[in-house]
Amino acid sequence: MVCFILFSAGWTIDVISQPAPAEDENIPYLVTFGADANPSWGDDDFCQVFFFMVPPSHTDPFYVRVFDPDIGGQLDEMKDLFNTTVRFSIYGGKNTWSNKDARNENPIGNYNSGNMLASRSFGQNDQYDEEWYTFGPFIQQEGEYIEKLGGYIFKLIIQGISGDDGNLYRFYMSTDSHENRSIEGGNVFTYEYTFRLSDDPDDISQIYPYLDNQVTSVKIRNYDWDNDGFIRLVSVAKRGELCTISADSEWKENTFLITDSERNTSMEIQFVKDNSKQIRNNNVAVIVQNQYGESLPFFVIPIGGRPVYNPTLRMKAIPRK
Repeated sequence: MVCFILFSAGWTIDVISQPAPAEDENIPYLVTFGADANPSWGDDDFCQVFFFMVPPSHTDPFYVRVFDPDIGGQLDEMKDLFNTTVRFSIYGGKNTWSNKDARNENPIGNYNSGNMLASRSFGQNDQYDEEWYTFGPFIQQEGEYIEKLGGYIFKLIIQGISGDDGNLYRFYMSTDSHENRSIEGGNVFTYEYTFRLSDDPDDISQIYPYLDNQVTSVKIRNYDWDNDGFIRLVSVAKRGELCTISADSEWKENTFLITDSERNTSMEIQFVKDNSKQIRNNNVAVIVQNQYGESLPFFVIPIGGRPVYNPTLRMKAIPRK
């Protein structure tokens, strides 16, 4: 597994909050469907795994707050009648992140490695409809310390247990059990991003895979885009290269070479809707893999900041007359 260093490389990381999705991503909600759902609704495996990085400097307790964890309110996606249960589980301790199954694109093997610290299943429950549910408190020593990641790692698994409806939710890593207050120097990341696009055709969503110093090429895979506009890449060396877009219930992929200047930077994947189609309730899954087939992390706060295209100037010598 190719690893990456967050803090020892001397990067400046301006982390002002740890919501997922982050405000800058312009994504309204994450989405996880029940285990009996049809994958054509935009969730290929009915499971989502996120990791929290708590820096060694943060010694106070922290919490994980989930917005609208129940299934059955106005925000959620109903199939026929609401009949779905989704489980939220938090893990820490040895192998939470270091077990390679935890970073797999699918929930197979020992993906739920580590020690379960908290778990709760949600069905239809008006008490948590458009309200917050708080897990915790947790302390840093309950996580798995990964030096190359710069801190203690915790894992949140959101998994559809039964039913066929879609659960739309957000969450926040917070220092307070009643309010959303960020952990200075913390971050949140995942290896497969499954989310709901905005219904507003003028909104552009974006997510940020990180390219470490070993990446020579990336494979961008998108699922169930429903031909809803186009997907493009922006980096320090790419102005807006287009991806092949997926139709209903299918994966499409493209491979792009990575230049020296793009290593140790974040790439931006932009999702631009088609104004003429006005597709609503579109859910999409995205995976980025390196040349070895290993999934790369998406950080909600992009490492090094949002990438800015920096064209290379080419100079041609003019011979003297």
